[in-house]
Amino acid sequence: MIPDDKVREVAERLSIVEVVADYVSLRRAGANYLGLCPFHAEKTPSFNVNPAREIYHCFGCGAGGNAFSFIMKIEGLNFPEAVKLLARKVGIEIEERQLTPAEKKSQDEHVQFRRINDLTTSYYRSVLLNGQEGEPARQYLAKRSVGADISDAYQLGFAPDRRDGLAKHLKNNGVGLDIALNLGIIRKSDSGWYDLFRNRLIFPIRDARGQVIAFAGRVLDASLPKYINSPESPLYHKSSVLFGLDMALPTIRTGNSVVIVEGYFDHLALYRAGVQNVVATCGTALTGSHASLIKRHAERVYTLFDSDNAGKKATIRSMELFLEQRIPAYVISLPAGDDPDSFLAEHPSEEFAALRNKARPAFEYFVHSLLAETPPDSVDSKVRIIDDIVPRFRKIADSIERDLYEKEICRLLGITVHAFRKRIGGGNLSPHEAPINRYIPIQPADTVQDTLLTLLLNYPDARAEIERVGLESIFTDDYLELARLLLQSMAVSEDSQVLSQLVETLEKPEQKSLFSRMMVSEGYLADINWRAVLDQCTRSHEKKQLASIKDIAARLAVIDPGSDEYSLLLKQADTLRKRKSEL
Repeated sequence: MIPDDKVREVAERLSIVEVVADYVSLRRAGANYLGLCPFHAEKTPSFNVNPAREIYHCFGCGAGGNAFSFIMKIEGLNFPEAVKLLARKVGIEIEERQLTPAEKKSQDEHVQFRRINDLTTSYYRSVLLNGQEGEPARQYLAKRSVGADISDAYQLGFAPDRRDGLAKHLKNNGVGLDIALNLGIIRKSDSGWYDLFRNRLIFPIRDARGQVIAFAGRVLDASLPKYINSPESPLYHKSSVLFGLDMALPTIRTGNSVVIVEGYFDHLALYRAGVQNVVATCGTALTGSHASLIKRHAERVYTLFDSDNAGKKATIRSMELFLEQRIPAYVISLPAGDDPDSFLAEHPSEEFAALRNKARPAFEYFVHSLLAETPPDSVDSKVRIIDDIVPRFRKIADSIERDLYEKEICRLLGITVHAFRKRIGGGNLSPHEAPINRYIPIQPADTVQDTLLTLLLNYPDARAEIERVGLESIFTDDYLELARLLLQSMAVSEDSQVLSQLVETLEKPEQKSLFSRMMVSEGYLADINWRAVLDQCTRSHEKKQLASIKDIAARLAVIDPGSDEYSLLLKQADTLRKRKSEL
C-alpha cells in the first residue's frame, strides 16, 4: 500500500494541467483550461480543467475528478498504479508502507496466481511449438493460415490429450496445486488432479496491461462444446474483460474507434487482416461493464456479430448498452451466413473496409431489422413495433438525433408524430422502468442546489448560515450527501489539494460528476452578495419541493392503491403538506 503522505506529495508536485495536456490539447478559457473530452466524441470543447482546484470536469459526458482519477480512467489503471505512474513523472520514489497480515496474504496470493498463469502459458506454448503432441494443432493452424507471427502475438498454445499434463508441470515447478485450483485450470476428483483443458487450442486471455488472467480452449474438430473458458477467479471476471484489448489499445487511441466481435477466431481473422482495433467478448454477452470499459478508450464503436438470430439479438442488446453510455455505435453487416472469420477467408481486407465504411447507426439497424421481421401492415403489428421501439428510443440522449429518428419512425409506420409522442409519454412502461422518476421530479439535480453547494464551498459566512438552517432542509439525495462530506472535509482543511482528493472517496458516479462540475464552475459566483443569492435559492428550492404535490396527486390517481409505490407517494405527499403548512 502507498502511504498517504506519498500520495499527497505526488499531488502537490504535479499540475493537473500538465497531466491532462499529455492527452488533450488545452487552451486557456478564463479560470479554466478547455479542450475536447477524451472520453466521448464531441466537436465543441466541453472538457474543463481548473488548475486552482486541481479538478477536471466534462460538461458533455459528466466525467470528472482529479489527476489520479484522470489517469485511472484514460489508462485503465487502479488507484495505486495511477499514483505510481504520476510519481515517476515527477521523480518521486514510492516506498510502500508495511502491509497488514491480511494485505500481505492477498498480495502474495496474487503474485502466485500470476506466476501460475505464466507457467501455464509457457507450458501450452511449448507443447504447441515443440512437442509431438502439438502436431495436430500445428496442422490445424497451418490449414487456417495462422503463421508464426500471429501465433506469437496471441501466445497461442495447445493442451495435449492428457489427464494431468498441466497439473504435473505446475507441481514440478513448485506450485501448490491447491492454490492453482483457485484459477480453475486444474481440478480435483476422488481419483486425483486433472486438467480443465485437454486436446484444445489455447488462447491466453490477457488484461489491458498484457498480463495473462485466464484461458480459452477451442476444439480442433466439430465436437461440442466448441469453446470452454477458465471459470471466474480472483484474477478473471469475464463480464468486465475484453479479449485482445491489450493488443488493440495503441490503434484505438490513434483512431478513437473499436470493433467488437464475438469469437476468438473472429478476432484473430480481423487482426491478421490489419484491423487491429478489435476486441472480443469472452464467451459471454456484452455487459454494462464492457460498455464502460470501451467508453474509457474509444469515441465510437462498431459491432460485428453473427448474422443469425442470436447475433441480431446480441447486436440489439449491445445497442441498448451503448445508448445508455452515450457512445455512438454502428453495425457492420456481413453477407448472410458469414462471420468475420469466414468472410475474410474469402475476401480481401479492402472489401471488409468498404463494409465498415457503410456501417449503419445501431438504432437505425434496429428499426429496420424490426420492420423486416414484423411488416407494419396492420394496426396490431404497428402497435407491437412501436412498443418494441419506445423503450430503446427513450435511451437516445441527443435531442437532434431523437427528433430525426422520431420523424423517420413515423414515416416508416405511417403514423403522426403526435401519436408517437403520446405513446412515449403515456403508460405502457416496462416493469423495469421506474415510474416515480418519470412522473414525479421531486428531487431534480438542478442549478439551485448546484448554487447552494457552491456557496457552501466558497463563502464561510454562507456555510455557517446553511449549517444553521440545516442541510436537510435545502439539500436532497446526492446533494445532501456531498454537502455533508464537504463540511466534514473543510472542518479539517480548506486547502484545494485536500478538497481535490475528496473525489477519490466518492463512490457514486453521480456524486463525482456533481463535485467536479461544482469545483470547475465556482467562478460565476465570485464577488456576489452571498446572502441575496442564498435567500433566492432557498425560496426557489422550497417552491419546487411544494409544487411536486400536484405531480404526486396525478400519479396516485393512476396506480394501484395497494402497491408499494402508492404507500411511498402518500408518505411523500404528507411530508410536503406539513412543510407547506409551516411556511
